[in-house]
Amino acid sequence: MGFWTKSVRIFKSLCEKANQSIRQLASETGMSKSSVHRLKQAIARRDRSPESWLWETEEGRRWLMRLLVATLYTFGLKRGVGLETISEFFTHARLTTQLGCSPSALRRVMAVLETALLETAEAWEQEGIAEGKVREIMGAVDETFLQRMMLVFMDLVSGYLVFEEVAEQRTYETWYALVEARVETLGTDVAYLVSDRAKALIKLAETGLGCLSIPDLFHLIHELIKSYSWAILGRLRHARQALHQAQERLRMCQGSDPSGADAQQAQAVVEACAAQVQHWETAESAYRHHLERVSLLVHPWRLVDSTRQTSQEVEDQLHAEITALEVFVETHGLPVKKKAVDKVRKQLAGLCALVDFWWQGVCRDLQHMALTPMWRQWIEEVLLPLMYWQQQAARTRCPCRKAKILQACKALHVQFETHPMTQTLAPEVRADWQAWAAERAQTFQRASSAVEGRNGYLSQMHHNHRGLPKRRSKVWTVLHNFDGRAPDGTTPASRFFRRAFPDLFETVLSQVGDLPRPRNRNQVVALSA
Repeated sequence: MGFWTKSVRIFKSLCEKANQSIRQLASETGMSKSSVHRLKQAIARRDRSPESWLWETEEGRRWLMRLLVATLYTFGLKRGVGLETISEFFTHARLTTQLGCSPSALRRVMAVLETALLETAEAWEQEGIAEGKVREIMGAVDETFLQRMMLVFMDLVSGYLVFEEVAEQRTYETWYALVEARVETLGTDVAYLVSDRAKALIKLAETGLGCLSIPDLFHLIHELIKSYSWAILGRLRHARQALHQAQERLRMCQGSDPSGADAQQAQAVVEACAAQVQHWETAESAYRHHLERVSLLVHPWRLVDSTRQTSQEVEDQLHAEITALEVFVETHGLPVKKKAVDKVRKQLAGLCALVDFWWQGVCRDLQHMALTPMWRQWIEEVLLPLMYWQQQAARTRCPCRKAKILQACKALHVQFETHPMTQTLAPEVRADWQAWAAERAQTFQRASSAVEGRNGYLSQMHHNHRGLPKRRSKVWTVLHNFDGRAPDGTTPASRFFRRAFPDLFETVLSQVGDLPRPRNRNQVVALSA
């Protein structure tokens, strides 16, 4: 019987009958008189605030355990708050006499939590693998540089982190050893890898895994932005500054002599500066339009009319857009970044290859079904584009692009509801088709921005901890995979393994033992007596 269990039993007996001797309490609880005496004195020492009685009850102790674990789990592990700060929080909550909440005591509880998290995740992953429903990986690979370099491999469809490993090198051999081991353990395959154009990552996909290496659209557009954005915005900023100065000069001239020559000359300068501001604002808008076009072109369908595209058609449109961007740069007298543009052009073919590859996946799914040409047309021209654009609208933050995608969704929704094929389907069959189409639409992943976001999280946590605590990176991986909740309540692990898992926090909470005991604060007792 633990310390707190004995203490609760003594307190419960005292509540039932307050005026009991030590001998009577020992007889009532089945404990020795010396134990009863020590525990009764401990209860008296803990009685320092009006709410102290609550923590002596069985329900109060369970709630204290939940409070302690929830605080360490949420703020310590998931948000990187230091144990000194958490200890201070418990001190302000007047719990120092109820549980051990010094940094050293909390550190021991944190170690128990970390062990429980790692063991639980390993067991759940093995259960998911055993069921054999692991999805094919549409992966993204990248490295992030913290106290030590960390290699990150994520499935873009589910968001599941296949691994986050500290490594000394980022060579092909290092990457391949890590990826091959994890893919073999999970019992799945990699369909394609999205990455920057590092040679080791290209070789990993094409040679090591025998799959497509897709250039990252996120990095491609960033290459264009950093080439011309500062030049355009710099000229716009200078034009606005010149306009502000000209307006100040005009006000001074009008104050002294409104109809004089100086005022007329200042007015002309203001008009010229305003024209320059208008010119560069128009240029900035046109430049953003070119970038938006590059983003909106890389899809299995045209956004304007939702007609099917091939890789070659998308590539031709992208080349035309890059050419138009070059003409725009020359027209406005901006410095030409030929190396950057050539670098982007070299990646277009690899980026566009994803379109044909995705359509091949659709054909593989449909070839096992005896579908008539009309059903196949309904799937490819109505059902799939509707589910695809709905997902893109949910993921898009730019108001302008979002409005265009929502417009396409609206037109497709009307077409879907009024289509003769849709009206012949039973509700449950229709739901099954929509679920399949939504899952197939998710497999078109053209950017590794999810990995970049993960790298940003790791950087923040590394900063909060002032380093990388031992084992902590693996714990962060577990928390992301099994407790990173989407709006629909699913986690990356449940989406990747296609099965539900118990609540991670509740599972770990049940594995934590007794509360840490508070220190014997003799000096504090003497001062407060």
